[in-house]
Amino acid sequence: METCEKKQKEIMTSKRLFIFAAFDTKNYIQRVSDTPVIDDSLIVYVKALSELGDVVLYMDNNTPESEMEKLKPYTLYACATAHGEYDFGSYKRAYIWASDNLKLSDYDWVYMVNDSMYAPLHPIKPVLEKLESKKTDANGIVFNAHKKKPHLQSWFLGMSSKVFLSPEFDSFIKSVEKQKDKGLVTYLYEQGFTRLLIKNKWSYSYLYSVNKHAVYNCVKNLFVHGMPFMKKTAFVRHNGALGNQVLYIMNHIDPKLKNIIIRDAKRVYCDKDIDNILTKNVFKIIYRSFKYSLRKLFIEGI
Repeated sequence: METCEKKQKEIMTSKRLFIFAAFDTKNYIQRVSDTPVIDDSLIVYVKALSELGDVVLYMDNNTPESEMEKLKPYTLYACATAHGEYDFGSYKRAYIWASDNLKLSDYDWVYMVNDSMYAPLHPIKPVLEKLESKKTDANGIVFNAHKKKPHLQSWFLGMSSKVFLSPEFDSFIKSVEKQKDKGLVTYLYEQGFTRLLIKNKWSYSYLYSVNKHAVYNCVKNLFVHGMPFMKKTAFVRHNGALGNQVLYIMNHIDPKLKNIIIRDAKRVYCDKDIDNILTKNVFKIIYRSFKYSLRKLFIEGI
């Protein structure tokens, strides 16, 4: 009994640092020149993490200081400068700041997290405690069981001090640089992180194992099984064919959070009819899925 209580206490008192990579996607998706903003959905996510540890945030946009001020109550440091190196470029910059300004050895866990997800749909604390209780050297929320390139997905990665204090990780994260396409970024850095763990014989664990694009396409199933995150692109993926899944999630979370998320989706995907995507009309849902299937078959040839 004492052993169990001691183990629980160790988990509850873990000191965490969250290295957060942010990016306001509206300008990229809409090809507009609007000023990047700190949306309420980002504030909600960062605030939730700040209650579980320290947060250092770097944003890959030239965001005005007036907007960045919104994050100051929840971060040790928040900076925004466009660099074009995707999330790992922001992870690199946040890590370098943390290395220069914090005593990293004071932390039990360092997490690399990005804002490609809406969160928290469920409390995050039990998820972290479950991951950390596995006592592995690293962890992730989702493992992509790719046949040739299995890897931990990089939107939420955790490292024990054995990893984040190592010269091998320091060299890896500082080697991040701008690449010619996103596929290369995925291979070198997202998949590369798991290769780094394997090469150094560091153990890792995860909560969900998925095949192919399930983290994008099966958002309802993951939510039902307790995952506190939903890919933002679920709103418009497959021409809105996931609308019924997204609607289920929206109807089972806090109404205030629901309004914040839908408002951000409308802002980012302003050329899409988000209300129509979230329809309850079964005939519209079937038609939308059928239309997407025809497009894949006859236009994209897949």
